[in-house]
Amino acid sequence: MGQAGCKGLSQSLLDYKTEKYVIAKNKKVGLLYRLLQVSILTYLVVWVFLVKKGYQDTDTSLQSSIITKVKGVTFTNTSELGERLWDVADYVIPPQGENVFFVVTNLIVTPNQQQKTCAESESIPDALCYRDSDCLPGEPVVAGNGVRTGRCLRVGNMQRGTCEIFAWCPVETKSRPAKPLLGKAEDFTIYIKNFIRFPKFNFSKTNVLDTKDKAFLKSCHFGPENPYCPIFRLGSVVSWTGSNFQEIALQGGVIGIQIEWDCDLDKAPSECNPRYSFSRLDNKFSENSISSGYNFRFAKYYRDGAGVEFRTLMKAYGIRFDVMVNGKAGKFNIIPTIINIGSGVALMGAETPPPLRAAAGVALWWTRRVCAPCALVRSPCEQGAFFCDLVLIYLIKKSHFYRDKKYEEVSILRVLAESSQQDGTPEAEEAAAGPGLAEQPEAQHGGGSQKENGCPPVAAEPRYSLRGVACGPAASASPGSLLERQSLPPPSSSEIRTCVSTRLRVICTNVHV
Repeated sequence: MGQAGCKGLSQSLLDYKTEKYVIAKNKKVGLLYRLLQVSILTYLVVWVFLVKKGYQDTDTSLQSSIITKVKGVTFTNTSELGERLWDVADYVIPPQGENVFFVVTNLIVTPNQQQKTCAESESIPDALCYRDSDCLPGEPVVAGNGVRTGRCLRVGNMQRGTCEIFAWCPVETKSRPAKPLLGKAEDFTIYIKNFIRFPKFNFSKTNVLDTKDKAFLKSCHFGPENPYCPIFRLGSVVSWTGSNFQEIALQGGVIGIQIEWDCDLDKAPSECNPRYSFSRLDNKFSENSISSGYNFRFAKYYRDGAGVEFRTLMKAYGIRFDVMVNGKAGKFNIIPTIINIGSGVALMGAETPPPLRAAAGVALWWTRRVCAPCALVRSPCEQGAFFCDLVLIYLIKKSHFYRDKKYEEVSILRVLAESSQQDGTPEAEEAAAGPGLAEQPEAQHGGGSQKENGCPPVAAEPRYSLRGVACGPAASASPGSLLERQSLPPPSSSEIRTCVSTRLRVICTNVHV
């Protein structure tokens, strides 16, 4: 056994004896020690593995496609439109179903508009005038309907009038109806078909029941007993958001339909089910607020027998539906399992029982003798961090990224090495050795030919190393961490001194250039 190995083993045994004495004298400390150990084990097993499923690899790059259809008809009889039957092509915008669609529930209709001159609406502040000079020809009316012609039109003997404009006349002047025009739209149905795919696991699924029964979609409705029936009643969707359909149909609103897929692919595919949630996305202001509701304008154009173009302008109030899909999938993978186990072992490392510390000291000596990276762990209390680093540095695919973040290589300029060789002063030598070591005590260690404690001689390795800090009660005997520097000959003219520094140690060697 080498000197360093024997020293590590003897230190572990000494720690064990010291801690055994202290724990025997203080039963309260021992009880707290056990409670902390149980708490960490509970966290590792219950929270990380059972709740968070830390043994799984996850995929959140969900690929999704939405197809929507609305069905239903209703009848209206108004002075502007007369008797009219409304079907899907009339009240759904856009007609091709997507993840965002609009259902018309109320209208302001201005029929038979034609491009000509007429008076601007009195509700437009920029259109008010007292004389013709207030209406500059060719200037558009701000927030108005057309372009000024230069005339101020007044009704009767009134002093104030409105500017004449060239526009689609007559302009819109009516106010919103007191009752929704399509109040019976709450019985319409929405068909939402959703396809999803998790590319990492090549897993695909849809929210529609896989059946050959053609009558299934014509008779079913969504509910707790039919989660794979994507037919939703319009009034039910609004009520699930906590709103009243007749109120939202009067001035409009925005409703979000969210589909969430949370799939555990370690189970059967039938266990991966969609979960729906409904919410009102627009701010619900008071009825008289200028920011309440949702509306926009559109027109339908036609020509008469003489070829004159007309249009019917419609200001539509209604409900906008936004269908949003998100989700994640998880499946067992050995890499996150090892990483989470290593993290748990690291948490347990600070409270390892004394008998395990002695065994860890023997294992630590052996690992130091086998591979150089194992020397990163200098004490039994750091065994968990050692295994975690072993996985991150050597086993995962992106180990180079973690290695670059953990290790930092510093090359000292040759001029500093030559200066330390010529001056021979301690200050120059410390400057050449690297930053951060100037104030540390120096201890000379050389190789020996005699055995110590029955161990074979081991040649001294020229490097800087970090002495391990004892764990538990024995730590009070060595406060803090001490840098222990071994002698390293100054570099020659053809060499430079290279130091590799980590969180736990600094290794310096002379490299030929």
